[in-house]
Amino acid sequence: MSASDKIENAAEKAKGAVKEGVGKVTGNERLRAEGKADKAKGDVKQAGEHVKDAFKD
Repeated sequence: MSASDKIENAAEKAKGAVKEGVGKVTGNERLRAEGKADKAKGDVKQAGEHVKDAFKD
């Protein structure tokens, strides 16, 4: 996994965490759900990169 991919995935997960937190504080369920989705998307991308790395070796 390249460094830029790691940074992008971490940024997506962080953005999701912020959205989810703001959604919790404000009671905005839509924003909270978007945050959870963003975090999940970052996790899936990261897992995909790990799989690609495993097959490179």
